[in-house]
Amino acid sequence: MAGVICLAMAGVAEAQDEILGTWEGEIVILGSRLGITVVFEMSGQELAAQIDIPQQGASGLPLANVQSNDPAVHFELPAPQGTAVFAGQRLGERIEGSFTQAGYEGTFSITRSETVAEAPAPEDPPPYVEEEVVFTNADITLAGTLTVPPSGGPFPSVVMITGSGPQNRDEELFGFKPFRIIADHFTRNGIAVLRYDDRGVGGSSGSVSESTSEDFAGDVIEAMRFLQARDDIEPNAIGLLGHSEGGIVAPIAAVRSNAVTFMILMAGTSVTGEEILLEQGEAILRANGAGATEIQNQKDMQARMFEVVRTGRGLEELEADVRRQVRAEIESLPPEQRTAITDVDAAVESQVRGQLAFVGSTWFEFFLDHDPATALEKVHVPVLALFGELDVQVPPAVNVGPLEAALERSGNDDVTIHTFPKANHLFLTAETGSPNEYPSMDKVFVPGFLEMMTEWILERVGSG
Repeated sequence: MAGVICLAMAGVAEAQDEILGTWEGEIVILGSRLGITVVFEMSGQELAAQIDIPQQGASGLPLANVQSNDPAVHFELPAPQGTAVFAGQRLGERIEGSFTQAGYEGTFSITRSETVAEAPAPEDPPPYVEEEVVFTNADITLAGTLTVPPSGGPFPSVVMITGSGPQNRDEELFGFKPFRIIADHFTRNGIAVLRYDDRGVGGSSGSVSESTSEDFAGDVIEAMRFLQARDDIEPNAIGLLGHSEGGIVAPIAAVRSNAVTFMILMAGTSVTGEEILLEQGEAILRANGAGATEIQNQKDMQARMFEVVRTGRGLEELEADVRRQVRAEIESLPPEQRTAITDVDAAVESQVRGQLAFVGSTWFEFFLDHDPATALEKVHVPVLALFGELDVQVPPAVNVGPLEAALERSGNDDVTIHTFPKANHLFLTAETGSPNEYPSMDKVFVPGFLEMMTEWILERVGSG
């Protein structure tokens, strides 16, 4: 009997060893695909794991009940809307199985990261200094990576600012690490870069949902102060690069601090949150093939949500209407998708809680009525504003004009605005621009994107 137990334990240990490492793939549910990264590691004598779900702004979430007994693999993600359960089997370098949560059923598939095609990774080790750093903003601790050219200096530098939602320092999404790639390219060309985890992500404390763009601007200002105190950084050549919401944060920081000497806005918004959300919602639905009725229904529901946020009245009625709408959407699903929902009531409640929690957050209340033009019209440093022709999250047709007008009102005489053909919100080559394309796209920036930013910076501040 003892021998049998020893053999069984040896089999479990071997299965655990073989599963250790990073696996990347997706959850498929209701016809949608959600990219995930799962990292298996040993915690003492126990198998542990964590998961990133970039599309939901989630990074480093600890998994529970992690088991590997070849070929079976099991892990769970506790969540307010119900525990997500992954039950699969390892097939060589791939794990496939079922995904269930809050009455929904789907599938998942992950593959060892070494076999997943990604954008070319920087050399290892890179030809520059890479340093883990920490700085603070009052009681908030922010952890990041500073990359500095290997010799010479002091160097011009860039502070990178992520888009909305909790994001890590690489702004990672579906295995794509845009900020890491940009930082690598800049640093190889003589520009130091500081990128850091958002509040509540990775090594940083705090919470994104309980903060606002104004708070994030304070983080940026402290990041610049951190750089100014270093001998290898030129204190009078610090710039900002903000993506999406980061394009709102950067001008706020530039108005509040004279340390900013230039600014790059990647798909930065220039209209109120209400306008961008309405335009974004319609553009995404159109890219996904929705009809006029579905688009108008969404606009009507958005307008009601906005009114509740502003007045604090009508929440119960709104909740009831959202619940009816979600149930109707589920019941109208094609049969093959409808059968994936084993508990309709649980599925409805999960979606309702998620939507209402989002619109009731501190972040959303600020974002809804904030007009980025109020800061842009006070920006006097050189600005490079970049857009993607097929961007449905920050449509250039809606944002380029107000951006240009605001900067004209500032009297800024060094403004460059460029729209990249066929580029989406991530500046990847797209077909429709829909976020549904993200998981399967080639993770390579559109031609000329990195080079344009680098040359523009060096023309204004040079290199160390």
